[in-house]
Amino acid sequence: MSSKIEVLNPATGLAIGTVDNASIADCLHAVDMAHDAFVSWKNTAPRVRAEILRKAFDIMIAEQEELARTITLEMGKVLSDARAEVAYAAEFFRWFSEEAVRIDGDYRRAPSGSNWLLVSRQPVGVALLATPWNFPAAMATRKIGPALAAGCTVVLKPAHDTPLTALAIADILRRAGVPNGVVNVVVADPPGPAVEAMLNSGKVRKLSFTGSTRVGSLLLAQAAQRVINCSMELGGNAPLIVCADADIDVAVDGAMLAKMRNGGAACTAANRFYVHDQVLSEFTDKFTARMAALQLGDGLDPSTTLGPLVSRAQQQRVADAVAGAVSRGAKVLCGGSASTEPAFGYQATVLAEVSPHDEILQDEIFGPVAALVSYSDEQEMLSLANNVEHGLVGYVFTRDASRGMRIAEALETGMVGFNRGLVSDPSAPFGGVKASGIGREGGHDGLLAFLETKYVAGNW
Repeated sequence: MSSKIEVLNPATGLAIGTVDNASIADCLHAVDMAHDAFVSWKNTAPRVRAEILRKAFDIMIAEQEELARTITLEMGKVLSDARAEVAYAAEFFRWFSEEAVRIDGDYRRAPSGSNWLLVSRQPVGVALLATPWNFPAAMATRKIGPALAAGCTVVLKPAHDTPLTALAIADILRRAGVPNGVVNVVVADPPGPAVEAMLNSGKVRKLSFTGSTRVGSLLLAQAAQRVINCSMELGGNAPLIVCADADIDVAVDGAMLAKMRNGGAACTAANRFYVHDQVLSEFTDKFTARMAALQLGDGLDPSTTLGPLVSRAQQQRVADAVAGAVSRGAKVLCGGSASTEPAFGYQATVLAEVSPHDEILQDEIFGPVAALVSYSDEQEMLSLANNVEHGLVGYVFTRDASRGMRIAEALETGMVGFNRGLVSDPSAPFGGVKASGIGREGGHDGLLAFLETKYVAGNW
């Protein structure tokens, strides 16, 4: 008999349901199901795959409110953020329904004239998709959408903190017409042995992982044993740069979005705020006022503007990071405390007078905490901004387009927000450099991640 995993409501700390804890045998059975379904699915007409994905989009939009409530109940984010996530997640199904019929190739004569060159793209095979708790819908659809569009079958392993959303999405795909075995969901706690067993099955040919750099590095090592195709969307530690000529109101609006989208629990979240000393006072006052005004509470309460963190462990991690910074001289301008109402809550926090080399600037916080650092020299600031192991996204605010592009080019990141605090778009390539990952999701690049290139040299 399989054991059960309790799913907790972060607002109350109480269980809202249970799911089966998949054994290694269960996980390998899911891989077998995906493997058996692969030949039929890869030979399914691209138009048919496209129409199924488009129907899944339609169902998600029609059931947006129900899905949003599920996300809030198991993850904690405010209901407005959850609704936005569902809309964003559904867009991956719509975008890749359009990409499914645009799998390209090449046919031309060799420069020597001796033969013809035929290049085609084929689905990689069975794809293992591992997703995190912070965007339980969007991280699933961002992987499932391109995989199905390319002709791959999948095994989805969601975070055990937030499995209900993943199971709901799998049911939507079933109702949209996805055949049995094409999409499989396994929830495993602990996940490590189960994932390792699936990678070692000899049937998984693609691993797509979103999560921490530490875990991603371990999975890369395991996948290397069988030379498995990997896409890695790993940690972030985004700098947000406010130049002396920035429109401060625009910068504050952008900073609130870049920092507090999803309650700060996002790999794209701004953690390190580099503010020119000429505008430091104005930016700090306006930004702190906005942060202090956020209402911490149950995400289902309409008055709540900041929901709890996903777990007590994550709450403690954020509290420890703030306490460490304060012990080293940082000044708390607002917040700075955990909460028991909601159970796993943490106040929106602004830290000033943070040393440019403080530990809190080295790792992503994954919570509602902003650390402010003043600067006067652009080159020195860029050196600090780039002096971390991660390189997912950066943000720059300036009225000078040439300065903005100069800084954007200099930042060692895969993405840049220029006078805006949101970069994610299903039609654009999402991903980072350095320890922030390998490959891109979204856009046409996201489809290519699930395709192999085949070249035929022929005389005919």
